Amino acid sequence: MIPQHIQDILAQQGLKPLEFEPGSTPTSEMAAERIGVQTAQIAKSILLVGKDGIFRMVVLRGDRKMASGKFKKITGIKHRMATPEETLQQTGLRVGGVCPFGVNGIQIYIDGGLGEYDLIYPAAGTDASGVPMHMNDLVRITNGHVCDFAQND
Repeated sequence: MIPQHIQDILAQQGLKPLEFEPGSTPTSEMAAERIGVQTAQIAKSILLVGKDGIFRMVVLRGDRKMASGKFKKITGIKHRMATPEETLQQTGLRVGGVCPFGVNGIQIYIDGGLGEYDLIYPAAGTDASGVPMHMNDLVRITNGHVCDFAQND
């Protein structure tokens, strides 16, 4: 079930999440297949922790990986992926259902490549959900910074 605070944020924004059977959308590929879209339209959220101890979240196309060097140039800090335990502790969400909504105190960076699609689908806090939205809505709701940190194809 989608956490209440995320349901509230989505309702305030007029967004309706898609919900599926538990465990059906934990990866970008599985989410794309279940929703019926291209993997690139899935907006995957990854929690990182910097050498400075600050947690940051990146949101990028489901068919791309983060380029650590590019992200270091943007932030000035080297990062590593947060562990599943750190992710749960910092976001209240489990890996596979992490979303950029309602994660207070975490800076959010959105890869500009998501803007290539009219609709994108971030998770809604579970491994069985997706939220159809436009990138400009994602940026506005999360107050995210749009930049280029994806590996080149």
